[in-house]
Amino acid sequence: MFQGSNILPPLRLVFLMWVVFTFQTLTGFDLGFLGILPWSISGLIGVLTAPLIHGNSSHLISNTLPLLFLGTTLFVFYKKHALLVFSQCYLMTNLLVWIFGREFYHIGASGLVYGIAFFLISIGIFKRKVISIMISIIVILLYGGLIYGLNPGNQSISWESHLFGAIVGIGIAYGITRSDIKANKISNS
Repeated sequence: MFQGSNILPPLRLVFLMWVVFTFQTLTGFDLGFLGILPWSISGLIGVLTAPLIHGNSSHLISNTLPLLFLGTTLFVFYKKHALLVFSQCYLMTNLLVWIFGREFYHIGASGLVYGIAFFLISIGIFKRKVISIMISIIVILLYGGLIYGLNPGNQSISWESHLFGAIVGIGIAYGITRSDIKANKISNS
């Protein structure tokens, strides 16, 4: 069930996040301009680069640990769809922030974290299979506090990344479940 290659995508992303942060720290060069700046052509680069940029070490660590755990869970238990889920949570979340976010630089990987977390929670609800439900429960127990990150109260946090990550994760889980149901009906016909 568990293979080293299963954790490579989240591990590679975390490695890149730490390389970028180390570069910023050692050089004093602020890469915040590589974040998502909504409705700005120059801010569109952030759709690809924002998850690599973090404001400080606590911001980086608060994204690193959940990304490693949730990403590994995704790639171990949902191999068939993992790369699709990971890439869509990454890109679609950031694109939605670029379209609908407040006009400031959105940085960090929390949108991806929220996308994966809400996918793992939702897929258990939609599929109703024992292992999926158990994973959902574990994610809720460990990361249930993520729900507070959807609150727009703290204007220095990109709650939009959190919200759109959650929406994308739920949407992907729903889409995969519907697709699997249709495939099962066709194969049983």
